[in-house]
Amino acid sequence: QLVESGGDPVQAGGSLRLSCTASGKYTYGSMCMGWFRQTRGKEREGVAAIDSDATTTTYADSVKGRFSISKDNAKNVLYLQMDNLKPEDTAMYYCAAAHCAGGYCTCSTELYDYDDWGQRGTQVTVS
Repeated sequence: QLVESGGDPVQAGGSLRLSCTASGKYTYGSMCMGWFRQTRGKEREGVAAIDSDATTTTYADSVKGRFSISKDNAKNVLYLQMDNLKPEDTAMYYCAAAHCAGGYCTCSTELYDYDDWGQRGTQVTVS
């Protein structure tokens, strides 16, 4: 099970770091992972993705230059560093994973790439 944390109320221009940890048998080095966000009444949108080796990243245009995704495969933790936050970043944030069939895989910021999702999410509110 993937569990998100780190969301909080914050003022515009501020920073937050989200974390995604796993309970159960997960090997982050064998998964590409991503962050998504959703506001009420809207579809879930991809924010950032990272490959299984944690060497290649992808970002939605709306967050490029402000957000940074990283993954510690030794500690099985996924992060999303969010800087210069804007009110439009307000959303529930979810992490997701795709389990690699082979030794390496990449993910995009599209929903269909993922087969495992955090269920709780973490709320980010920017005012």
